[in-house]
Amino acid sequence: MFVWLTQYLIQLHSGFGVLQYLTLRAIFGVLTALGVSLILGPWLIRTLRQYQIGQSVRTDGPQSHLSKAGTPTMGGALILVSIVVSTLLWADLGNRYIWITILVTAGFGAIGWVDDYRKVVKRDSRGLSARSKYLWQSVFGLGGALALFWTSGDYIVANTLYVPFFKNIAIVLGGFFVVLAYFVIVGTSNAVNLTDGLDGLAILPTVLVGGALGVLAYVGGNTVYSEYLQIPYVPGAGELIIICGSLVGAGLGFLWFNTYPAQVFMGDVGSLALGACLGVMAVIVRQELVLFIMGGVFVAETVSVILQVASYKLTGRRIFRMAPLHHHYELKGWPEPRVIVRFWIITVILVLIGLATLKIR
Repeated sequence: MFVWLTQYLIQLHSGFGVLQYLTLRAIFGVLTALGVSLILGPWLIRTLRQYQIGQSVRTDGPQSHLSKAGTPTMGGALILVSIVVSTLLWADLGNRYIWITILVTAGFGAIGWVDDYRKVVKRDSRGLSARSKYLWQSVFGLGGALALFWTSGDYIVANTLYVPFFKNIAIVLGGFFVVLAYFVIVGTSNAVNLTDGLDGLAILPTVLVGGALGVLAYVGGNTVYSEYLQIPYVPGAGELIIICGSLVGAGLGFLWFNTYPAQVFMGDVGSLALGACLGVMAVIVRQELVLFIMGGVFVAETVSVILQVASYKLTGRRIFRMAPLHHHYELKGWPEPRVIVRFWIITVILVLIGLATLKIR
């Protein structure tokens, strides 16, 4: 909104022109989302407690989690509101990537909200059935993939899979781009959802990966930087740094209340939406494989569940004490804060490796 408003303010004073700079708007995006989160957070927590919208805890999990029963959940709505408000204020609303990302994120957030509402408010332990959840994830994931495919300006760049660390390896996907984009969006959404099992475990890696994607979007949307770094140039992708900045601010604001011991949980409304947001932005900037590297914690959590289920069905034995992976380490005797911080540290390392792909190729 301020981008449009700036066009009129410049006529009053040329100094308002600074509001057109991406980097400055990204900084304001971070601060705005952070401010909205910190201001609305206490009110949201009180409201959730008032209506007894509390987390239910599995009795077969780590015993230390039993004390978390009743902690307010569905706090991911705070993250979504902060991201949307900040993005609408500071992004160029004429950019199609902004709307595709926001709509896909909101769609997955709606799926999570329905699931949380049925579980917590309606006291239906099943929530949204797995079939229904996957169906609606497919609707929004495929919708986002098709929107990106149909609106792609440079067909070759927009539909090519680029391999990190190698400047001469690129696979032209053609229509298969839609399939890849679909799986990246839906897969990342579910991966973040599986990781969201400990206080602050999912949100800080999401913030770190989101911030790194902001860097990739900025350089990938700039002709000079993209040519120098030999990465795909995607016109208009630089505007995504506003959403990334808003995600960072909203995530840090939520972490203020979600850090151990958590005052509020994000629930599926937050985890499904944030994962989808990361996925669609990685697809836009053509960095799907780099997302796979930077989100290694999400990948490990997902793989641990797949291996656990497959092993039990095929052999009747479990590989891990409990899946997802963070519960395995808890049952090995690691205190919850140790698991959380070590997974954070691993994410920092993986994000740095992902950013190194900009130069090492």
